[in-house]
Amino acid sequence: MKLGINLGYWGAGMDADNLAVAKEADKLGYAVCWAAEAYGSDAATVLAYVAAQTEHIDVGSAIFQIPARQPTMTAMTASTLDSLSGGRFRLGLGVSGPQVSEGWYGVKFDKPLARTREYVEIVRKAMSRERVSYEGAHWTLPLPDGPGKPLKLTLHPQREHIPLYIAAIGPKNLEQTGEIADGALLIFPAAEHLEETTIAPLRAGREKAGKTMEGFDVCPTLPLALGADKDVAALADFFRPYTALYVGGMGSPKQNFYNRLAQRMGYEKEAVEIQQKYLGGDKEGAAAAIPHQLIDSTTLLGSVDRIADRMQAYAAAGVTTLTINPAGFTLDERVAALRAGTEALERAGLA
Repeated sequence: MKLGINLGYWGAGMDADNLAVAKEADKLGYAVCWAAEAYGSDAATVLAYVAAQTEHIDVGSAIFQIPARQPTMTAMTASTLDSLSGGRFRLGLGVSGPQVSEGWYGVKFDKPLARTREYVEIVRKAMSRERVSYEGAHWTLPLPDGPGKPLKLTLHPQREHIPLYIAAIGPKNLEQTGEIADGALLIFPAAEHLEETTIAPLRAGREKAGKTMEGFDVCPTLPLALGADKDVAALADFFRPYTALYVGGMGSPKQNFYNRLAQRMGYEKEAVEIQQKYLGGDKEGAAAAIPHQLIDSTTLLGSVDRIADRMQAYAAAGVTTLTINPAGFTLDERVAALRAGTEALERAGLA
């Protein structure tokens, strides 16, 4: 199992340290550095900045939002980043959510599975330098009865095949991701529930495409907080607002994919309560309603030995790249969390 890091959103308050964290991860042998985007910083600019100042670590979008870019523009950006980084780019895609898609981009959040499939097909065509001609329900290239003609990407990407990932949570999305992508970007993954919530639908998708899980990258992101095992409860409390935001407030009341995931992990009653309180304005109450086990099972908390045990559980469940978000109030604390990650991987016998 390999390790990655996720810098999250640029502008979230730790910008001064993020580049130093990426550089340290590069030195420690981390496999990939991901960056996110929502309606603030864009991921492409951050990844170019990181790639220019690192040597070995891959850089990846987690995610480029599908409603934000035409698929051919995404192919251009991915190919450019792959060329500039010397073949170190990984393309992660996702549909975002209804509030961002419709409120920020003005793109209707409908038929996300069909939209994703078409998008991926066009992106792959363009990145492989085929002449792009496509007729679908969501995109038609070139436009009919006009001056447009099928065009071919003029830039030669560094590699013939740029790895393509999809952020997936729900069973149908996971199955399609297994079918059409090279990897899956996951959030709030509990090793104990990974088979039924994630791996099984991914495997079904791979089988539909006539493939196995061999070579497919299962890539969850987990916060990592280093501390004494006796302080695990306090460490977990640090992530209550983070968990409450996703389980309670991400998306709309009817379309919160993270809330549904918590329910599939056995927290049906708690997930409903968390969402009701969060959307009702009681964010502290929502955070307090989160069961400790839900946080502990979806984070890496405690000593290096405890984290190593959790890494073994994730590897046994099918994770191939474990992405961590190193927690800390200072750069030194975040670097210590990075080093704890590599030490834990070695103690777990997974390096």
